[in-house]
Formats: sequence, C-alpha cells, structure tokens
Amino acid sequence: MRHHFRHVGSSTEALPEIWTGRATNRMQWVLAAAGAACLALGIKLAVDGNWTTGVVALVMAVVGCVAAGLMMLYGTLAFVHVEVTVDRDAVEVRCGHMGLPRRRIPLDQVVAAEFDPRITPHQWGGWGCRWRPERGTAVVVRRGEGLVVTLGDGKTFTVTVDDAELAVRVIRERIRRLRAGTVPQA
Repeated sequence: MRHHFRHVGSSTEALPEIWTGRATNRMQWVLAAAGAACLALGIKLAVDGNWTTGVVALVMAVVGCVAAGLMMLYGTLAFVHVEVTVDRDAVEVRCGHMGLPRRRIPLDQVVAAEFDPRITPHQWGGWGCRWRPERGTAVVVRRGEGLVVTLGDGKTFTVTVDDAELAVRVIRERIRRLRAGTVPQA
C-alpha cells in the first residue's frame, strides 16, 4: 500500500512507514509534441518524398527527422514526472510513465539526507538524469525543492520531489533505526 503524505504538522508527528512523493513538469509535454512533429515530418517525407532524384539527401532527411523525433519523445516522456518511494529498506526513484530509468538505493548505503529548497535544471545542465563530477548524480524534472542523499562512498544523489522535507525526515529516521538495529522485520 502506498501513501502520499503532505507534511503540515510538527516534526514530532508520526512518520509514515512508506513515503511516496512525486514531481511533475508539464512543460515537458511541449517538447514531446515537438518530438512527435519531427517524427511525423520524417514519416511524411518518406511517404510523399520524390525518391527519383536526390535519394541520398531524402534518406538523410527522413532518418534525421525520425531519429530526432524518437530521441525527443523518449527524452521528454521519460522525465515528465518522477516518483520517489522511501520504505524500510531503500529509496527508490522511478522516472516517467514506464518507471525507467529507475534507481534503488539501499538505506544501509545512505550516510545522510538533506533538504534542498532550490534545485534548478540550470545547476545540473538541464532536465533528466544528470551527472556532474563535482556534484554527483541527479534526477531533475523541474525547479524547486528536492532531496540530496549522501552515500557511503561520498557520492551524492539528488532528486526533485514535492514534500522533500518529510522524505528527509523519514530517511533520517530509517538510518537511525538501522544503526540502532531496531528495524522491524517484514
């Protein structure tokens, strides 16, 4: 059973056993439409094109439009939204409608969790799955709040998600329980 809690009360209230949060970027649908237009143009060129003259140029145009359209469609639809789940074992991040790409971080590998109120695509070089040597790895679907998880190897994982403050509290409590050896068994 999944729960999505919006943090409203004090830090002394009971934490959910399973926390789920989401973030969405509706602007990505505009980019997806542009990808669909490129794909449609490539198909139209293939069907209606004059194949008797300039075959090489026409093939290049068709392949270029279809490839660009498919890349834009996948690249945008995969990052229209992100879902983060924190259960008793791990932090799981799933992107897009198919849940791909996906990352599962076991809580025994997490050293710390921090709230970041101002994550921007500009900081990471754009939307999507990002890696920067000085910053770590991130899934950025929109600007705004998110959580930053520091792993045992010193690397960080950042994700934009609504109600990230509660997610950080849940992760910190789970880490505390793991270290104290009081994790309830399933």
